[in-house]
Amino acid sequence: MAAAVAARLGFRVSGTLSARTVHCSAANQAGQEWRIKHGLPAGGTEYGPLTDLPDWSFVDGRPAPPWKGQMRRKLAREEFARRVVMLSEEVDRGMHTWEQKQQQLLAKEEEKRKHLLKPKGALLRNKRPQ
Repeated sequence: MAAAVAARLGFRVSGTLSARTVHCSAANQAGQEWRIKHGLPAGGTEYGPLTDLPDWSFVDGRPAPPWKGQMRRKLAREEFARRVVMLSEEVDRGMHTWEQKQQQLLAKEEEKRKHLLKPKGALLRNKRPQ
């Protein structure tokens, strides 16, 4: 009966009720707040022991060789760390340059104040020591 109603309304049952139309984004994010609160990644596949450690090791205790995904993530983290260091150094250099310019401006202002004309005559005599 449902197929007959769907046919009258113009729906194709096989096309609209496929697995592609079912969204499960809320289910994917379930537990995200708990993971973040406990210092874990928001998703289970970003980083952590399940993605960073090998699935197995040899019986004699040797570690398993790193996988392509592990190496890719490691290289991405190293590149990110290099970029953070580079940008941090750039900010430090900029702050140092800015501080030097501020000191030069203060020195110029002091030099201008030092070379101003001095008061003469009655103004000089009426001036009280402070």
